[in-house]
Amino acid sequence: MTSLDSARDFVLDKDGVRLTVEDAVATVTLTNPGKLNAQTPALWRALTQAGRSLPGSVRIVVLRGEGKSFSAGLDRQAFTPEGFDGEPSFFDLARRSDAELDAAIAEYQEAFTWWRRSDIVTIAAVHGHAIGAGFQLALACDLRVVARDVQFAMRETSLGLVPDLTGTHPLVSLVGYARALEICATGRFVHAEEAERTGLANLVVPRDELDDAVNDLASALLAAPRDAVIETKALLRGASARSYEEQRGAERAAQARRLRDLAGIGD
Repeated sequence: MTSLDSARDFVLDKDGVRLTVEDAVATVTLTNPGKLNAQTPALWRALTQAGRSLPGSVRIVVLRGEGKSFSAGLDRQAFTPEGFDGEPSFFDLARRSDAELDAAIAEYQEAFTWWRRSDIVTIAAVHGHAIGAGFQLALACDLRVVARDVQFAMRETSLGLVPDLTGTHPLVSLVGYARALEICATGRFVHAEEAERTGLANLVVPRDELDDAVNDLASALLAAPRDAVIETKALLRGASARSYEEQRGAERAAQARRLRDLAGIGD
């Protein structure tokens, strides 16, 4: 794989999100370091657009944040009566019908769902603060490589809310119900050592080695045949929802497809 610092094609650059593509690797960068990459509905729409804009050649998507932190979470302006220019405030949303409010939250969640697609592997390169929506965005990715200065926290409950940007499912899957409840209900920080020990982080490295570590991981992922990685990701992602016998059957079906494809007799 060529260096992530070499020339790339710019696909998208708007509302605090930049998407660049170099061969089989896409990079999504949060680009508002002055606000510690705080998140807004406009940023979420840009993230959704980034997912829809990925060329079919992309196999790996790297997510990173510019500046001192990955993302300090939701921009606090969301909690003011006026909200963001051109956007309904959260207070306005609360006054809408159940269906309208549900649809609004579902639209926000779209920014966090496409990272799980079976045809790509997503890597969050996390440093500094990853709080609330920032934590959930890191959890949306398949893998997390974190710097030693990382500080994860789920602060929604402390604000009288709940984590609603798809983060609860992967958090419980990674650390278990009891620890997930404690992390969310207390809003405390999870630092690098605990993140690695509990499975939140695949790898912890010094801050100045983060880019190289992500490059190395992306290169290792690209070394395997694409279709085999796609089938394996789908098998693993669905395993928790299947019984042991159902997973055995899923393995057999996936392997049959791989064997036929390698023999040149696939569909």
